Amino acid sequence: MKIAMIGHKRIPSREGGIEIVVEELSKRLVESGDKVEVYNRKGNRKANKDPTFYKNKYYEGIRIITILTINKKSLDALIYSFLATLRAIFGRYDLIHYHALGPSVMIIIPHILKIRTVATIHGLDWQRGKWGTLAKRYLLLGEKIAAKYADEIIVLSKNTYDYFLKTYNRETNYIPNGVVDPIHLEADVIKKKYGLKRNDYFLFLARIVPEKGLHYLIEAYRSLNTDVKLVIAGASSHSDEYFENIKQSAKEDDRIIMTGFVDGKELEELYSNCRAYILPSDIEGMPLSLLEAMSYARKCVVSDIAENIEIIQNKGIVFEKGNVRSLYEQLEKLLKEEDGSSDPGHNPNYDLSSFNWDKITERHRKLYSKTMLIYDSETV
Repeated sequence: MKIAMIGHKRIPSREGGIEIVVEELSKRLVESGDKVEVYNRKGNRKANKDPTFYKNKYYEGIRIITILTINKKSLDALIYSFLATLRAIFGRYDLIHYHALGPSVMIIIPHILKIRTVATIHGLDWQRGKWGTLAKRYLLLGEKIAAKYADEIIVLSKNTYDYFLKTYNRETNYIPNGVVDPIHLEADVIKKKYGLKRNDYFLFLARIVPEKGLHYLIEAYRSLNTDVKLVIAGASSHSDEYFENIKQSAKEDDRIIMTGFVDGKELEELYSNCRAYILPSDIEGMPLSLLEAMSYARKCVVSDIAENIEIIQNKGIVFEKGNVRSLYEQLEKLLKEEDGSSDPGHNPNYDLSSFNWDKITERHRKLYSKTMLIYDSETV
């Protein structure tokens, strides 16, 4: 099959969960013999450490097509997805795979032209606090167009599956994200840069946006009487005012360390050595960072939203969403229970068999084939 991917920012990168999904899925599709072309957004060259990043035409056998866009919150996804779709309709693809609600608005174009489409709904993005009224309406439009015109829809949680069935009477395909085998590392880079040692810090690792609930965590943490630090790893994503408020709150407690965006060895060390990973989200699609923390067998503290509970099952520590007191009590309990433990952050009980990327890629290929068969039968 020849497949186009539209909707992410750039691969290779860890700018968000969608980028990780597109990269991991595309690599394995290529290994299976498919031809995959991904439509990257050009973005800000200065933000990328590799000066040849936009000159590369292939990555891991994947063809990279770079689309010019405007690095502005209100226009970026709209302009990119429109131009990418115009380019893709001439690409002789067997299907175009759209990712996220905003880019899914453009599904109407290949639909009219009888080009097969698949949409992955990574989350109900219109619920996120960073978007204004017009942006939310646009995202809802993408949701409605995907529900009506996409040949197949993939959802990442059972909660989203139920939502599409109830709201649009539309059957979808539940295919979760995957996680790669972790690389366990001793504290080296993080010890030199931040003075961190094994099990002497809590870790928040995600985009710093309102729906991730970091403000709840900082408030709860500052009430704790502990020497265990709080490491905040991540960058802003169209939420500059919120990001500045978080930075100001962090400055008021010298136990809090903000690292900015991390990847590579530093990322692996942070996961490998944390006392616990904490995700206090109000909204999630399917949190890849939580899956990654579980793959490192670290204890996880999460809000009680359905998407977190579905992944963590009964193997993690759960608190009431948005309730600072509940989060504080769980952290306090965790610290007391771990007194004297040789490795207090370790949790070996997770079952990640459902999140194997090879199996997940094969499920995508079967769905792609099903979509093509439907078209073939209609043609006959």
